[in-house]
Amino acid sequence: MPSRSKILDARQAKRVAYDLLSRKPWSQRDLTARLRRRGAPLAVAQAVVADLEAQGYVDDEAFARQWADGRAGRRHLGSLRLCDELQKKGVPRPLAEAAVREAFRETGEEERALDAARRRLPALRRKNAERAPVRLRDYLLRRGYPADVVGRVLRRLLGIESEG
Repeated sequence: MPSRSKILDARQAKRVAYDLLSRKPWSQRDLTARLRRRGAPLAVAQAVVADLEAQGYVDDEAFARQWADGRAGRRHLGSLRLCDELQKKGVPRPLAEAAVREAFRETGEEERALDAARRRLPALRRKNAERAPVRLRDYLLRRGYPADVVGRVLRRLLGIESEG
C-alpha cells in the first residue's frame, strides 16, 4: 500500500498517469505499480491503465521496442540482458524477444559488442594489460552479450580464444 495516506480516485489516478506518461513511456505493469505507490487502489490502477491502453497511450510492444533500441544503442547492452530487463518490467517474453531482435536489425549484436569492447579495452589495458582479455570477456558477459558473441569478438579484437 502507498506510504501516503491519500487514496486516489479514478480521475486523480488518470491525472497522475498522464503526468507520468508525459515524461517517458511505461509498461502496463510498471505504470500500474507506480499508480499503486501513489495511492490508487489496485482496481482503480488497473482500470486506468486498461483505459489508457485502449486509447493507445500505454503499449507494451512499443515500450519494448523503444527500451531495447535505446539500451542496445546508448548503453551497449546485449540481447540477454535486454530480454531480462524487459521481462522484469512486465513485458511478455515474446514481445521482449521481438523488440530485442528489432534493436539489432540495423547494427548486429556482434558489431555492437565489438564497439563496446573497443571502447572498454584501452582502460582495461591501462589498468592491467595481462588481465585485460579476461576482464573484457567478463565485461561483455555482464552487459548481456551471449557467450558465442563474446568469443567471436575476443577472437576478432585480440586474436585469442575465450575460455567459457
